[in-house]
Amino acid sequence: MKDFLLGLLDWIYKKKCYFCKSSKECVIMCSKCYDEMDYLPVRVNRIIDGKQVYCAGVYAKILQKMIRALKYHNKKDLAYFQAKFMYEYWLKVTEDKDFQVVPVPIYYKRKKKRRYNHMELVAIEFCKLGGYEYNPGLIERVKDTRPQYKLSKAERLKNLTNAFKVHTEKLRKGKILLIDDICTTGSTFAEMIKELKKYDVNDIVCFATTTPFED
Repeated sequence: MKDFLLGLLDWIYKKKCYFCKSSKECVIMCSKCYDEMDYLPVRVNRIIDGKQVYCAGVYAKILQKMIRALKYHNKKDLAYFQAKFMYEYWLKVTEDKDFQVVPVPIYYKRKKKRRYNHMELVAIEFCKLGGYEYNPGLIERVKDTRPQYKLSKAERLKNLTNAFKVHTEKLRKGKILLIDDICTTGSTFAEMIKELKKYDVNDIVCFATTTPFED
């Protein structure tokens, strides 16, 4: 009944695309705007501490606006489209389903203030699309770090030192797929990998929605 009423309201008030403002499809992201997001070539984007890192697209235009809208402007419905963008790229990397998906966590005070972790929402949708195991509790952020985009590479590494804690009792079967929205220097992935390796957890792949750099 709730879904029916929400659908009825969307029809009455003609939900508009957040990007082009068209109401033809009555969705927050129309197919035209979705198709305008460009993928990077399907290849390893970089290696961090011996682990492969993939990035689906370049942080620009509609993809940039989508990530910022979900992360900062409460546009939670966009989590599905971000997950879909990632999943369609990931299918070209591997069809293996043996992954436990771990979204990059945010500090509990920040999550309380924002009322959600955007990457948890994306991870949930990604797991639905691919049939993967969702494991958000494996890694906890225990340090209230500063925003990374304001820092140099050296400052990013220092900022993230001892920022994460691994809860080994929540480790499940399958390779670990760490997912984040933006991979700039890779320092967040690097710190999470380092913590997992302390417990001899080595079967790890990293995947970001986007990167500011193509190489």
